[in-house]
Amino acid sequence: MKKTWIQIFGVACVSGVFAWFLVESPEVVSLQAAGSCEALSSLTLQGGTVTLAQPVTAGGFASSVTGNAQGAAAKLQPFCRVAVTLKPSSDSDIKMELWMPASSWNGKYQAVGNGAFNGNIAYDAMMTALARGYAASSTDTGHTGGGASFGLGHPEKVIDFGWRAVHEMTVASKKIIASYYESGPKYSYWNGCSAGGRQAMKAAQRFPGDFDGIIAGAPGLDWTGRAASALRIAKPLEANEAARLTQAQRQMLHAAVVSACDLHDGVKDGVIENPKSCTFDPGVLECKGTQDDSCLTKAQVETVRSIYAAAVNRSTKREITGLERGSELGWTDLGWTGSARSTGLDQFRYLVFANPNWTVQQFNFETDVVRAEEVDNDTINALNPNLKPFLDRGGKLIQYHGWSDPQISPASSTQYYGQVAQALGGADKLHGSYRLFMAPGVGHCRGGEGPGNFDMLPALEDWVERGKAPDQILAFRSSGGNIDRTRPLCPYPQVATYKGSGSTDEAANFSCRAPSQAPPAAR
Repeated sequence: MKKTWIQIFGVACVSGVFAWFLVESPEVVSLQAAGSCEALSSLTLQGGTVTLAQPVTAGGFASSVTGNAQGAAAKLQPFCRVAVTLKPSSDSDIKMELWMPASSWNGKYQAVGNGAFNGNIAYDAMMTALARGYAASSTDTGHTGGGASFGLGHPEKVIDFGWRAVHEMTVASKKIIASYYESGPKYSYWNGCSAGGRQAMKAAQRFPGDFDGIIAGAPGLDWTGRAASALRIAKPLEANEAARLTQAQRQMLHAAVVSACDLHDGVKDGVIENPKSCTFDPGVLECKGTQDDSCLTKAQVETVRSIYAAAVNRSTKREITGLERGSELGWTDLGWTGSARSTGLDQFRYLVFANPNWTVQQFNFETDVVRAEEVDNDTINALNPNLKPFLDRGGKLIQYHGWSDPQISPASSTQYYGQVAQALGGADKLHGSYRLFMAPGVGHCRGGEGPGNFDMLPALEDWVERGKAPDQILAFRSSGGNIDRTRPLCPYPQVATYKGSGSTDEAANFSCRAPSQAPPAAR
């Protein structure tokens, strides 16, 4: 097949940072719109109403966005912009948009995800998908704003946020696409990270026929567990300032962790390849005399141990994972990231206790995490390990997670993968349809000290459309606009292993292998 180089721009992560890629992509058949964009305004949708059907000229959407997004929008080719309001329940008010190329459609559909409790249309991610020739859609999940107050006294809106909005958007999008092009999409994909990764897993678990391929990045699949973990750490730190770590101490701690565990993979590169092999105990940093930023007090040592540690739901005996060694640079004075803490507070304040005045100091992990899971009842959590219906119908799932993520525990991803393997009869039952890629030194969705720039979509397309499973994903790190390291991301539990010669900053000198039982000799 003839190949062509295309520039893909605007891969948005929840922090609003954009990564730029050159991606080799198979040339696709260009399909043209068969119908009128304006005519879609009269299209009948079950439980939905088209509120806008408007052609957008080349670069014409730039006036609708601000900041960095304007540059990306200015490069867009003409498309049909459709806005829809969906009301699957009497209390639903789900907004969605679908953008369809006026020409050069690749014949495929891509839905994109959200972040945290955010109720907004993800225009940045839609622009990225549209630029690649996709018909693209996004939903506000049934509310506006960034908190969970929408759910107070509105259980149907919580269901919309949890899973229904994405499904209803997908059904409506496919019907609109079929009307506009007189042909439905040949392949349908989901692409999301963080809350968008949670949405991805929810789609695979609840609606196995919605998507042919799914990308689930850093998924917040243990939504209630992450909320409880963030508050479990924040509560004592709010009350005891002396137990908090300063930024200088977090940097000192991180340097000590990396120094202790960097060479476990045989390569000194400032990154811990597999944090599960790192047993660093912060007790070695406890102050022996004068207390300053070069050491930790006893209370601070216990704070660090608590952040690393897993906790257990005493009712279900389910382990709720902590953060990994190597994530310290992303911690805050109150432990987990501010986003994790505020999302957790909103979860308990509005959705668990229905009390806007509830505070972190009222939190009791032993009882409240039990209540949170019971109240959620599989509405937002995406912990169901039964992916058999999705996999049986040929669906492909790529999940990825940065090992240094300070916002959503990366161990929740490896834990879930193991649970799916157990439910389906072993990891060998998954490898042909579901692969997890753990990214060493990478933070939440992107960034960090490791190679945090990668593009999962071409690999998923190859897998779904051509049967070529991803044995590795190329990742890179850049500094000052220049790529200074490339490295393969490997299907879990494999790790990138140095071949023994050549630059350790070049991916070609690594291969994906099963982790050794003992640390290899340093090179």
